[in-house]
Amino acid sequence: MIDPLPEIRCIALIDDDADVRDAMRQTLMLAGYEVMAFHDPRDALKAIDADFRGIVVSDVRMPHMSGIELFRAITALDAELPVILVTGHGDVPMAIDALKAGAWDFLTKPFDPDGLVASIGRASEKRALVLENRVLRRMVSEPTSPLIGNFPAIVRLRATIESLAATDIDVLIEGETGTGKELVARMIHKRSLRSRQRFVTIPCGAVPDALAGSMLHGGRSGHGPVDGKLLQAHDGTLFLDDVDQAGDALQANLVQFMEDRVVLPEGAREPQPVDLRVIACIRENAAETQVQPALLYRLAAIRLRIPPLRERREDVPLIFAHLVDAAAARLRRDVPTLGKQTWRHLVDHDWPGNVRELAHFAERVILGLEDEVSVAGAPLPLNEQVDAFERSVMVAAIRAAGGNISKAMLSLGLARKTFYYKVGRHGIDLNEIRRRLAERAY
Repeated sequence: MIDPLPEIRCIALIDDDADVRDAMRQTLMLAGYEVMAFHDPRDALKAIDADFRGIVVSDVRMPHMSGIELFRAITALDAELPVILVTGHGDVPMAIDALKAGAWDFLTKPFDPDGLVASIGRASEKRALVLENRVLRRMVSEPTSPLIGNFPAIVRLRATIESLAATDIDVLIEGETGTGKELVARMIHKRSLRSRQRFVTIPCGAVPDALAGSMLHGGRSGHGPVDGKLLQAHDGTLFLDDVDQAGDALQANLVQFMEDRVVLPEGAREPQPVDLRVIACIRENAAETQVQPALLYRLAAIRLRIPPLRERREDVPLIFAHLVDAAAARLRRDVPTLGKQTWRHLVDHDWPGNVRELAHFAERVILGLEDEVSVAGAPLPLNEQVDAFERSVMVAAIRAAGGNISKAMLSLGLARKTFYYKVGRHGIDLNEIRRRLAERAY
């Protein structure tokens, strides 16, 4: 099973007042967090790196380095590391500027401890998403086979493909719809000695019985002789797509060809030898019921099975990361950070359409349609539904205002401080909204 988002339980707490620092540490430890307490922000910086698995909570007024200076240093190190600032009333304008610059939240003294814990909880969820996305991005950047995954059966399949490539043995590939049967066939061809020759596909389910012979062996048209698929694939690879959907006539013709490996085009007097490799694919559990035994016996010298995604759930995020990268390049969009709902869908969904369904989902994520997809059939808790609704209202208001923040705040009836607080809480990317608005105007 895929692990849900890893929890972030570490807090870097910075305050030069020992009494305040101890009180906050006790509050956070009672809430289940591990607290790294510092009296000097310079020491805290030494303990924080770009992949720090935690949240930073800092006072604003401190000797040697202020909380604002600390925030700027952390932003230079990792702009996505949540920083919560604790301020006095006189520092509120300064904290609002920091919030605009990307600080996660700020609390004014005296603050409600429950409010601090709640803000840290939201920041922790965001941090977990960011770190998980980074892991996926690193995986995508690593060289990999087109057949993606670390599930043992996939690792073995990749090794088998490499072993088969140097041979001329015919291969039967089994798997559910969308698992990548044609991908595996093309991998075998590209790694074989026949890779410089043609990879010819026959969509078996689309060949009428009356045309089976001429389609395979060739015939004549008004412009002269026409090569059939078998001659087209000479010296290369013939791929029989969905051979379980082939009609009786096509199956019979294939049996004869597999037996003698010659073609006899319409009007020809002598049969012509053909040298090719046959790779066929078939829906899982259809071989014995949909394929004539004589054909199955000849095709299945080697049988490969591609497991469905529900059997290798741990591979889903990695495959998705590659697909979303490809979709972003094709659609000329940036790759967004995966939200909690999107991650939940990746984890919980069975993916009956396998990689093909996952590819469609990746396109929807790139187009910004993931919310309505990811929650289908899986209602969110009430608080998450409220958050999602509030976020959608705010985004709609910003878009309606053409990206003008003052107009958006006025239409929402929100004060500047409250507006930017909610922007940070809901992870609303103002620059991205403006960019998309500019693209539409252009």
